[in-house]
Amino acid sequence: MMGTRSTVVEPAEVPMSTSGPDSSAGTSIRPRVSVEQLLAAKNTRPIRSLDDLAADTFESDEELEEFLAFTYAERHRDLA
Repeated sequence: MMGTRSTVVEPAEVPMSTSGPDSSAGTSIRPRVSVEQLLAAKNTRPIRSLDDLAADTFESDEELEEFLAFTYAERHRDLA
C-alpha cells in the first residue's frame, strides 16, 4: 500500500470583541491621521462659493425634467 498522508487541522484562533466599557471593539489598527492630513492627501480645497459646487450633470433642461419626473414617480409609487 502506498503511503497516505493525513492532515491534521488545528483550530484557528478567532478574536472576539465585547461591548463593555473596556472594549476595544471598533478601534482601528491603522494609525490615526488628522483631518488636515487627510484633506492634504486628497488635494482638496475649501469651498469658497456655491459656484464651486455647480456641476453640469444634465446635458439639457429636458433631461433634467425627465429625471425629476422619474424621481417624483418613484418616490410616490408605493403611496397609492
